Amino acid sequence: MRLAVTAMEDRFRRDATAPALPVALRRALEGLGPTFVKLGQALGQRRDLLPAAWIVELSRLQDAAAPFPGEEARRLVERALGRPIDDMFARFEVQPLAAASVAQVHRAQLRDGRDVVVKVLRPHVRAQIDQDMRVLLSLAGLATTLVPRLRERRTVELVHELWRNLRKETDLKEEARNIRRFARAFAGSPTVFIPDVVDGLSSADALVQAMSQGRRLEDPDLKPQADRLARGFVDFYMAQFFGVGLFHADPHPGNIFVMEDGRLCFHDFGAVGWLDRRSRQALMSFVQGFIHQDPEWLTQAAIDLGLIAASADRAAVAQGVEAILADLTGAPLEEWSIAAVMLAVARLGGGGAVALPPHLAALVRTVFTAEGSLRLLDPTLDVVQALTASGEELFVGKAGAALTDDSGLVRLKWEVAAAARAAPSLAAKALHRVQDQAGLAVPIRLPEVPDAVRRMSLGADRIALALVTLGLYVAASLLMQHSIGPRILGDLPLLAALGYGLALWFTLKLVRGIGRSGGP
Repeated sequence: MRLAVTAMEDRFRRDATAPALPVALRRALEGLGPTFVKLGQALGQRRDLLPAAWIVELSRLQDAAAPFPGEEARRLVERALGRPIDDMFARFEVQPLAAASVAQVHRAQLRDGRDVVVKVLRPHVRAQIDQDMRVLLSLAGLATTLVPRLRERRTVELVHELWRNLRKETDLKEEARNIRRFARAFAGSPTVFIPDVVDGLSSADALVQAMSQGRRLEDPDLKPQADRLARGFVDFYMAQFFGVGLFHADPHPGNIFVMEDGRLCFHDFGAVGWLDRRSRQALMSFVQGFIHQDPEWLTQAAIDLGLIAASADRAAVAQGVEAILADLTGAPLEEWSIAAVMLAVARLGGGGAVALPPHLAALVRTVFTAEGSLRLLDPTLDVVQALTASGEELFVGKAGAALTDDSGLVRLKWEVAAAARAAPSLAAKALHRVQDQAGLAVPIRLPEVPDAVRRMSLGADRIALALVTLGLYVAASLLMQHSIGPRILGDLPLLAALGYGLALWFTLKLVRGIGRSGGP
């Protein structure tokens, strides 16, 4: 009721003061308990759905909660892990190290002397969340029926998504699997440390993890290391996005600290995002387009990534992207944000209001949160320079060409390399379709099957040869443009001449082969 009154007051407010409704909502959520605190935190990260004033206020929701008794925590750990506390630990501190709305953490020491932390779910928290979410889902369905405009915001789907995420956060066995994946992927890293879980000591309700500690990101003593730490942070996320495919989806400052040896320590892997190979390639193109401020490249990458529908007016979107980049150019470098650009581009295809699909919402939310943590480490961070420095080696490896100052040439190299990587898969799919079509014709023209197989094999060989020829022409053109290598006949680069000659020879072979077979 108080929220309704506040909403009416905001609607008829005539002064320029900030609306009170976001504040009232935050306070109401804090009073409703852990489920709604978590929901508010999740909504506070959905910049694709809520205005800035709501985002700012919901981001103030604190996950801290009053601890439950340590003796009860002992009993819950014993029940979750199926063994007496004294069999597992030489010491278990009943005073919690930290208490949050879903779980609390205790220090302990294993029988072999290793220091660990034990994370245990609050009693009955999973049942409480399910009960609260069923009520919220019913309310969302009713609201969508009464206010059809809410369907554009995918209100019911959003509640389902939040419920799924809360279930993942309350499944500590799933979190333990995530920790293992990241600990293995970044084992031996000189810049990042992931405290691993202890084998055999994890379940859905409790997990045991190696103890680690350090300084918070805002510690002023870290300022001399700010540049190094920021680069290590960027490297970590570039490796996750473009190498591992999985990424830590909640990199807020409370989940990160700096160890005494200078490494960044990440913990709390209850929220993890995933990108398939195609999404990773599209995101890589988006980052490259952002680095080189290329509106057409950004537009195409946004379509490939799914930020914009393929049916959108590409020319109009490209114009909007160009305007976004122009505004960005006039801003101080420390205010540049790739996450803000992603969200602004997505809004171009959604008429100003957009509800991203879950995997993209997780990606944009993670990039926003990561940028906030980066700014805390280094407020003057040059995002473009950091991305360029961190991504150069990665992009060279992925695209097969060095970066240069010529953004048009960079894009050409990138697109050629991407096409070359995709060519075998595309050729295989095309061949498979041809085989399927030939298979459908078998009952009708069975005597011609051997000849059809021969022709298909010949066609696949020609496709491969044509791709190689195209690559030679492109490579020779790049060598010619940059005058690389020794020269002949005055000013003609030898390597370019050899490339053109080989490409021409392959072209003649293709033409003669097609002519002999009577092809088109």
